[in-house]
Amino acid sequence: MPQLWRDISIPMHPGMTTWPGDPVYQFDAAARIADGASCNLSEIRLCTHTGTHCDAPWHFIDTGKTLDRVDLSVFMGEALVLDLSAVDVIRAADLPQARLPERILFKTRNSDRPADAPFDPAFTALEEDAAARIAGDGVHLVGIDALSIAVKGKSSPVHRTLLGAGVIVVEGLRLAGITPGVHEFIALPLPLSGADGAPCRALLRD
Repeated sequence: MPQLWRDISIPMHPGMTTWPGDPVYQFDAAARIADGASCNLSEIRLCTHTGTHCDAPWHFIDTGKTLDRVDLSVFMGEALVLDLSAVDVIRAADLPQARLPERILFKTRNSDRPADAPFDPAFTALEEDAAARIAGDGVHLVGIDALSIAVKGKSSPVHRTLLGAGVIVVEGLRLAGITPGVHEFIALPLPLSGADGAPCRALLRD
């Protein structure tokens, strides 16, 4: 039986859930065959951190790499899915004792909420000590099923710890139904030059 890739990205559409205060996603008609045009053409407007997206180091580190300078190999390969659905906040003590692998993805109770549910300020995310452990273990990429890797109100310290150590962050994953363990993983961001981040399409192979 063939192994199947599963899309673990948030569908993008007008009215989708976004981080409070960020520009909302807009999708508008530029031309439509029904109106007499020769083809259908659309235009979009969005924040670089809309839906499932990655953070480049420059997002919080002014001397950090912009997205176009990040090695693409970090976005593909084996990733360890850790199920921490039982905790409200991810602390260092919740992580495995063994050294963490190159890529880790956190599956939490966030994935139990519909993608279009109203923004929940009490989402599960990392405390500073967990970020320090991840950076210290030399992790290359960390992903989570929330629009931020950091507990609300502590965004800057957590992001600075991770991005300052060169750890690429992928946020807004949808991991409901994904079993814990090692999976093949791809999350390719839009090729935006000089960007602090970009939406990406994320996939896991069962």
